[in-house]
Amino acid sequence: MLEILAVILVVLLGSCICSCSEAALFSVPLVKVRQLSQSNNPSAIALQAIRHKMNRPIGTIVVLNNIFNIVGSITIGSLAAKHLQDAWMGVFSGVLTLLIIVFGEIIPKTLGERYATNIALLIAIPLRFLTLLFTPLVWLIEQITNPFTHGKRMPSTNEAEIKFLATLGYKEGVIEGDEEQMIQRVFQLNDLMAVDLMTPRVIITYLLGELTLGECQQDIIQSQHTRILIIDEYIDEVLGIALKQDLLTALIQGEGDKTIGELARPAQFVPEGMRADKLLKQFQEKREHLMVVIDEYGGVAGVVTLEDVIEVLTGEIVDETDKNIDLQEIARKKRETLLKQRGLAA
Repeated sequence: MLEILAVILVVLLGSCICSCSEAALFSVPLVKVRQLSQSNNPSAIALQAIRHKMNRPIGTIVVLNNIFNIVGSITIGSLAAKHLQDAWMGVFSGVLTLLIIVFGEIIPKTLGERYATNIALLIAIPLRFLTLLFTPLVWLIEQITNPFTHGKRMPSTNEAEIKFLATLGYKEGVIEGDEEQMIQRVFQLNDLMAVDLMTPRVIITYLLGELTLGECQQDIIQSQHTRILIIDEYIDEVLGIALKQDLLTALIQGEGDKTIGELARPAQFVPEGMRADKLLKQFQEKREHLMVVIDEYGGVAGVVTLEDVIEVLTGEIVDETDKNIDLQEIARKKRETLLKQRGLAA
C-alpha cells in the first residue's frame, strides 16, 4: 500500500506543478514581464524569453503533465490490481480521479493565476532547461499542430485596454484622478484634428499689412492676443504673423510710420485634417506657437495655437486676459446670426 501511496503522491505533485506553472505563465501580464526584465534578473530574462515564444515551453509542460497523469495512472492501476480486490477497484478509481481533478488541476491553476508573477519567475529557469531537454519531442508536436496554430500574432495590449486599466487604477487608488484623466485625454490627440481645435476664420483677429503702426495703434493695444495675423486685402491672403510685443516696442520707439507688414514674421500653414498629435509635433519642430489652418481649397479656415493642443491634455486654460473661453461656440453663434440676417434680407 505504501508503494501505491508513494506513486499517487508523485503523480499528484507532478500534475500540480505542471498545472500551476501553465496557469502562471498564461496569467502573468506581458507588460509586467518586460518591466521585470529591465532589472537584469536572470529569472526575469528567462521568463521574457519564454513569453516571447510560448509554444515550446507550454508544449513541454503539457507533455510532462500527460506523462504524470497517463503513465502515473497506468502504474497506479497496475499496483492497485495487485493489492486490492476487484470490488474496491471502482471506488479506488473514482477517488483517484477526484484527487487528480482537485489537487492536480483546480487548486494548482487557481494558485497559479493568483500568484502568477512569483510562480512564473520561480519556474522560468528550470522550464527553459526542460524545454531544451524535450526539444526533439516538442518539435515533432509543433510540426503536427502548426497548421492549426499558425496565424497572426495578437498585440499584447490595445487602446481600450489601457483606458480601462487607467480607470481601474483610479478606482483602486493606484493612480490619482488627474493622472487618470490625462491618460484618457492623451488618446484624444489621435482622434481630434486641427479643424476641431482651431479658432474659426469668422472671429480671427487680424490687421492689414498695408496700414501703419500709428493707424492700428488702438487695435494693437486692445488686442487680447500675443500673436496677430497679418493679411493683405483679404483674409485668405496671409502675409505673416506679428508679435504684439514687437508692435508695441516699435510704437514706443517712435516707429509709427512703419507698416504692419514690415514687422510680420512668416506664417506656418497646416491642413485642417492634420491630427492633433502630428500638430503638436509640428509646433515643436517649427518652434512656433500659432499656425494658420487652411481648408481643402487653400483658403484660410482658422488659426490654431500650441495652447489649443495642450488643452486637449490639460483641459481649458484660461488666464486673466481671456474674456471669451469657447471661441468656437462664439463662431457658431456668429455664423447662425449671419445666416438669419441673410435670410431676412432675402
